[in-house]
Amino acid sequence: MKNYIILLCSAFLVFSCQTKQETSKEEDPRMAGFKGKIAKTFEDSVEDWPEVETFTGKDPNVLIILLDDVGYGQLGPYGGLTETPNIDKLAKGGLLYNNFHTTALCSPSRAAILAGRNTHSIGMGSHALSAMGFPGYAGRVPMEAQEVTKIAQKGGWTTYALGKWDHTPGFQTHQIGPYTYWPTNDGFDHTYTFMAADANNFTPVMYAGHEPIEPSRGNPDYHLSTDLSNKATHYLTGQASIDPDRPFFMFWAPGGMHAPHHAPKEYIEKYKGKFDMGWDEARKKIHKRQLELGVIPAGSALTERNKEIPAWDSLTADEKRMYARQMEAFAGQLEHLDMEIGRMLATLERIGKLDNTLIILTSDNGASGEGGLSGSHNEMLIVNSQQTRLEENLDRYDEWGSEATDNHYHAGWALAGNTPFKYFKQTVHNGGIKDPLIVHWPAGIKGKGEVRNQYHHIIDIAPTILEVLDLDFMEEIDGIKQMPIDGGSFAYSFNAPDAPDQHTTQYYEMYGNRAIYKDGWKAVTIHGNRMPWDFAGTYPFDDDVWELYNVKEDFTESNDLSQKFPEKLEDLKAAWEEEAWKYNVFPLYDDLGARFSNVAKIYAPQRKEFIFYPPGAVRISEPYSPPVKNKNHSITAYVDMPKEGASGVLVAAGGLYGGYTLYVKDNRLVYEYNAYNEDRFTIKSNTALPKGEVVLKAVYEVNEDKTAVVTLFVNGEQVGQGPVNRTHPGQYSLSETFDVGQDTGTPVSKHFTRENKFTGNLDRLVVSLK
Repeated sequence: MKNYIILLCSAFLVFSCQTKQETSKEEDPRMAGFKGKIAKTFEDSVEDWPEVETFTGKDPNVLIILLDDVGYGQLGPYGGLTETPNIDKLAKGGLLYNNFHTTALCSPSRAAILAGRNTHSIGMGSHALSAMGFPGYAGRVPMEAQEVTKIAQKGGWTTYALGKWDHTPGFQTHQIGPYTYWPTNDGFDHTYTFMAADANNFTPVMYAGHEPIEPSRGNPDYHLSTDLSNKATHYLTGQASIDPDRPFFMFWAPGGMHAPHHAPKEYIEKYKGKFDMGWDEARKKIHKRQLELGVIPAGSALTERNKEIPAWDSLTADEKRMYARQMEAFAGQLEHLDMEIGRMLATLERIGKLDNTLIILTSDNGASGEGGLSGSHNEMLIVNSQQTRLEENLDRYDEWGSEATDNHYHAGWALAGNTPFKYFKQTVHNGGIKDPLIVHWPAGIKGKGEVRNQYHHIIDIAPTILEVLDLDFMEEIDGIKQMPIDGGSFAYSFNAPDAPDQHTTQYYEMYGNRAIYKDGWKAVTIHGNRMPWDFAGTYPFDDDVWELYNVKEDFTESNDLSQKFPEKLEDLKAAWEEEAWKYNVFPLYDDLGARFSNVAKIYAPQRKEFIFYPPGAVRISEPYSPPVKNKNHSITAYVDMPKEGASGVLVAAGGLYGGYTLYVKDNRLVYEYNAYNEDRFTIKSNTALPKGEVVLKAVYEVNEDKTAVVTLFVNGEQVGQGPVNRTHPGQYSLSETFDVGQDTGTPVSKHFTRENKFTGNLDRLVVSLK
C-alpha cells in the first residue's frame, strides 16, 4: 500500500510538471507571435519568419520646405523683386495658394505645421522662450499631440528633420537631455538641426541627433544653406540607393530668411543699387506684378504705408544708402537659398523621385519688422529692446551681410515684403499671417501654374499629408490617447479649383494681438498698437480698437467696416472669445520682456554655486547657464599651469555678437565683456601667472546703474580691476552657448580664434552667485 501511494504521488508530480511546462511554453514572452513548430530536430520543426516590411515604390514622398520670416510679396511667384528661379519653377509646375495663413510667429507655426492642431491647444500659443505656466503657453507640445511624422514613421516612411527646430524648451537644449521635446522624439529617424530661433549662417551651432557639432570648422567657404542642401542630398541619394521603394518624409527648414541675412558676398553685390528706389516704390512694383500674375484678385488695393514707417523720400542720403544695403543683403541671401533649393530639386529629379514627391513650400509667418526703425548690424540689440544708431550701422556698411554682422533690415522693407498687406510678423493682420504656399506633386495634381484661393491655415497641412499618404489618424500613439486634429485636409482643392472653402472659421492670437475669420469676414485688433520692435510694456486689453473686414471682397484689408456694421463686429468678437475658451487662449498677457525673463527665472538652474568640469562642460544653452546677468558673482578656475605657460579660454558665454569670457593670453589672466559687438571692456592682470597649481578668479560687482566693476585675483591676491560700462539685460545670443575650457561657435573675444582650448590643465571652474 505504501509503495502504491508513492507511485501515485510520483505520477501526479510528473503530470503536474508536464502541465506546468506546457503552460509556461505558451506564456513565454520569447515565443510571442511564433506560429511555427519547435521540435528536437530541425527536420521535425516548422519555421516562422517575422514579416518584413515591403513597399511598392508607389507611395508618395513628402518634402516640406519651411522658410523663415518670408512675407507674401517676397518670392518671385508672388511678385517679389528678388530672383528665385527654382521656386518659380515649383510654382509653374504646381499650385500657388493665395489665401493661406500661419500663426504670425515661428515656434507656434513650426509646431502646428506637423501637429495639425491649433497652437494654444498644444501649449505653443507663443514662442517657446516666452512660455507661461498655463496650458495654452506651456512652451512644450504634449505627448497627446504627436506630430504627423510619428504616424508616417510608424507607417514605414523614413523621416528626416534638417535645419531650424526652435520649439524645444531652451532649458533642455543641451547634450545630456532629456530629449522629450527634441525632433528625435517627434517621429524623426534622422535629425540635423540648430535648436534656436536663428543661426549664424557662417558658424552655426548644430546638432547631429543629440550630438553637438561645428560643421563649419576648417571650411572658409561654409554656408548653412549649402550645408543643409548637401545633407538633404546625402540622405536622399542614400535612401534611393539602399531601399529605393521605401518612401521618405523630409522636413527642411533653412535659416533663411530670418535674420541674420548672411550670404556669400557675390550674391549681395549682385543687388547693388537694385533697391535704391526705396520701400514705397518697391511696394508699388510688387503690387503691380501681383496683379499681373493673378496672385491677388483683380482690383485689390495696395494698403497705405503704416504711419510708423517713414516715407522713403523723407530720409537723409545716409539713411537711404544704409537701408538699401540692408535689403541688398536680404535679397542676396534669398537668391542663394533659392539656388540651394534648386540643387535639392535636381537631386530628386536625378533619383527619379520628383514627380511622386509632395513638395510643400511655405513660410512660418510674414516678413519680420523686428529690425525696427533703423535696422541693425546686431539683432541682439533689438532682442534687448534697444534701437541701433545709424552711425553704428554705417560703420559696418561694407561688411553688411558677412559674419561681422548679425544683421536685420529696417521694418520698412518688411512692410514691402508683405505687399499688398499692412503690418508684419507678430501681428494678426494679413501682413503677419498671410503667407506664400506652393504645392508641387505632378503624380497627383493635374494643374500646372494655377492659383487656388480657398481659405487655409497651417494646421491644415498635417491632415493633407495624411490624406495624400493614405494614412489614418492614430487615436493612440505609444500608449497615449491623442487629441483630435483641429485642421482639415485641403487635398480637395488640388484638382478642383472652384471647390468651396472647407475651412470656414479660424481664430488668431499672438502676444495680445487678436483676430477671427468666419465665413468670409474678419475682425482684428493690434493690442495696444504695439509694433513688433517693442518688446516691453503692458496695455489695457479693453482699450483695443477692433477693425472689421469683408475679406471675400476686400482681399487686402483696406476698407474697415467696423463703423458701418457694428453688430457684425460684436458677433465676431463674441465668436473669438468662444474659440479662445475652447482652445486655451486665456489668460492674455502682453509684457514680452517679463515673459522672456520669467521663463529664465523658472527654468534656469536654481543654484548659488555651479561647478563645471572640462572637457564635457560645453555647448550648454544660455537659458540653462548660470544666471549671472547684472548680478554679483564670481568665477574661479582651478588650473595647473605648465612650465612653458598656457593660453586659451577658461569660460565663455555668448559669441561674436555679445557675451563674456575669462581667458589666459600672453601668460596673463583676462576678463572681457562684449556688449553687442559695439563696446568691449577688457580687464587684464598686471602680473604674469605663476607655474603649478594656481587659483584664478574674477569678481563681478554690479553698480546701481547696471554697470559693473570686475576685479581679478591670482591665488587670492588682486592683480587687476576695471569697469564694464555697458551690459546686456537679456540674452547675449539666440544660438551661441556657454562653454568651459574653450569657446565653441564664434569667439566672444577678438583676441583669440576658434582654436582656443585652454592648453593648461583646468581641473574645474566654479561660478558663484552672491
